[in-house]
Amino acid sequence: MSTPAANVANLFRVPELKEKILFTLFILMVYRLGSHITVPGLDIGALRAQFSQLEGTFFGIYDMFVGGGLSRATILALGIMPYISASIMFQLLAAVFPTIEKLQKEGEEGRKKLTQWTRYTTIVLSAAQAYGYAKFLQAIPDAVASPGMVFTFTTVITLTVGSMFVMWLGEQITERGIGNGMSLLIFFSIIQTFPAAVVRTWESFVLGEIGPFAVLALIGVVVGVTAAVVAMTMASRKIPVQIPRKVVGRGRIREGQKSFIPLRVNSAGVMPIIFAQSFIVMPGTMAAFMDLGPLNVITEIFAPNTWPYYITYGFLIVFFTYFYTAIIFNPIDLAENLKKQGGFIPGVKPGARTAEYIDRVLTRVTLPGSIYLALVALVPFWISDIFKIQTFFFGGTSIMIVVGVGLDTVQQAQQLLMLRHYDGFMKKGRVKMRGRQRYM
Repeated sequence: MSTPAANVANLFRVPELKEKILFTLFILMVYRLGSHITVPGLDIGALRAQFSQLEGTFFGIYDMFVGGGLSRATILALGIMPYISASIMFQLLAAVFPTIEKLQKEGEEGRKKLTQWTRYTTIVLSAAQAYGYAKFLQAIPDAVASPGMVFTFTTVITLTVGSMFVMWLGEQITERGIGNGMSLLIFFSIIQTFPAAVVRTWESFVLGEIGPFAVLALIGVVVGVTAAVVAMTMASRKIPVQIPRKVVGRGRIREGQKSFIPLRVNSAGVMPIIFAQSFIVMPGTMAAFMDLGPLNVITEIFAPNTWPYYITYGFLIVFFTYFYTAIIFNPIDLAENLKKQGGFIPGVKPGARTAEYIDRVLTRVTLPGSIYLALVALVPFWISDIFKIQTFFFGGTSIMIVVGVGLDTVQQAQQLLMLRHYDGFMKKGRVKMRGRQRYM
């Protein structure tokens, strides 16, 4: 019976997998070192004091995805987010512009062209965000030693180049390492804040600021939410598919096959939570930088830790779950591809009826998935409010990303192990040829 320690040891017994893992760790170390080099000419103390007032705003959410680089004004402060934004932009535009949709279906050449467009868009987004961030830094009292055009220019160039460097690091992991490079960089940015949060929680417990029951409740929520995320990430509704017998070649008959179409309960992943967060924090973000006058009442109503905030946040997650699922999943294309292969769903006519059936099943499956996403996002807020735990923020967005990326990386490692195992089996296999035995 294999143990977790034995499974980890097996990863380093395969030379190819060992090289991929070590290369990935090296790139992540480089990314971590770059996250500690600050932009020149700044007072980090004044910057952190300002960011402590921006928790719960768009800046606070962005800072989580870049591992605190925004609050420290590092050269990699923008992180991989401009590239992610550009990728999402083209994914959404594909539903509007046929040219982009056609490139997505053209195979390798189309994907290469879209990747190139995404890179150019990333440069533009990085420069725009860097300019806005430079202006934001100069608006903080005593944060910039010499504000002006020179500081703005150097900051824009530094942050844009830093964003391009992070994009290159992510691509290197994808090509030569293990896992998806872009996702792993966000994964690493999130988990690097966990140890410090655990230490702060322990210090609060020792000082008596939080009781033992609150700590046990926090541990229970962390374990329960993690288990729920793993279960729902892997859950799917399987639609049976029948492929009939077919004559191929010179009278050869290909036997019929039974398969299925897996419709994931959570097809949208973590994107609905990110979209909902971006919308729900807009009033607070605007109020942090300008006087809204009478509109400040709306900001107070939708302030974090209030029931209007929770209800609106939950409804936004449900809405964006359906919205994003409709964009990334096209039942009509799936039905057409199934029809071209000669396959069909038992009891359903091929073509339009199949598309309608898949769409109906997807709509029903998405409802529990959207409610699950809303609960994953809201339960940590409720636990924090009930037990007054402010030292450890266990957000639904962060755990969704950590679990999703972790599962994908583990599955890729398992596939490499299986390929290596089969390769070794074939090499050691004994084959009989013309009465003789020989080893392959």
